[in-house]
Amino acid sequence: MKRIVLPCLAFSLLISIACERMIPIVPTVNETPVEVPRVVDLSYPFDESTIYWPTDTAGFRHERVFYGRTEAGYWYATFNLAASEHGGTHLDAPIHFAEGKQSVEQIPLERLVAPGVKINVAAQAARDRDYRLTAADIAAWEARAGRIPSGAIVLIETGWGRHWGNRLMYLGSDKPGDASDLHFPGIGRDAAELLVERGVAAVGIDTASLDHGPSQDFPTHQVLNGADVPGLENVAHLDQLPERGFLIVALPMKIAGGSGAPCRIVALLDR
Repeated sequence: MKRIVLPCLAFSLLISIACERMIPIVPTVNETPVEVPRVVDLSYPFDESTIYWPTDTAGFRHERVFYGRTEAGYWYATFNLAASEHGGTHLDAPIHFAEGKQSVEQIPLERLVAPGVKINVAAQAARDRDYRLTAADIAAWEARAGRIPSGAIVLIETGWGRHWGNRLMYLGSDKPGDASDLHFPGIGRDAAELLVERGVAAVGIDTASLDHGPSQDFPTHQVLNGADVPGLENVAHLDQLPERGFLIVALPMKIAGGSGAPCRIVALLDR
C-alpha cells in the first residue's frame, strides 16, 4: 500500500500548493479526473551527453548492475549512478560559494516552490556571447512588467538552451579539464545585488553558470549564495514560459551537506 499512498500524497501536495498560488484547478466530482495546470519540464535528461563543468571529466556514470529476467522468471533492472553535484540541470546550494550558509538539505522548501518570473536577454546574448544581465535590464523589465515580488524565483533566459548538447557552442570551449577559456552569458554583480534587494527566493539561468563564462572569481555566485539565495543552472525550455504568472517547483536530490544536486524543475501554468 505504501507504493500507492505516497505518490498520491505527493500529487495532493502539488495540487494544494497550486491552489494556494491561485492556479485554477477543476475540483473532482465523484469519479471526474482532476484537471491540473499545464506543466512545462525545465530539466534536461541525465545521460552520457550531459554537460558538466570542464574540470569534471568523468561526467554522468550510469552503470548497469542487472537488466533482464531473473532465475525466478520475473523482470528486474537496477543501475548504479555517480556524478558531480554540479552538472546538467542542477541546484547550487548557498554553501557552494558562501562559508557557513545552507547546504542542499537545509534550503527551505519555500525557496524551491514559489511564483516565477522570467527576464529575457536573448537579444543581447546573441550579439555578445559573454553578455551579463545588468541592474538596468532588471529595471527595464520592472518598468514594463511590474516589480519583482519578494519570494519569487527569477529565471534568466539568454537563449543558450538552443546550444544544449553541443559542448563547444554551449561552453565556448570543448577542452577537457580546462575552464580557462569559457564564453557564455551570465548575470552581472550589480544585477545579483539588486535581486538580493528584491528578496528573491532563488535565481536560475539557461547556461552553465550564474556567472558568465570568462569569470574567474564568480562574484554573482558570491553575492547570491552569500545571501542564502540558491541558484539553478542549465535550466531548460525557458522559451516556453511567459514573463510571469507561473509557479516553479525545483526539487533537488536531498543530499545532506551537499553544495549542489541534480534538480528536477517544472513550471505550472494556467491552461
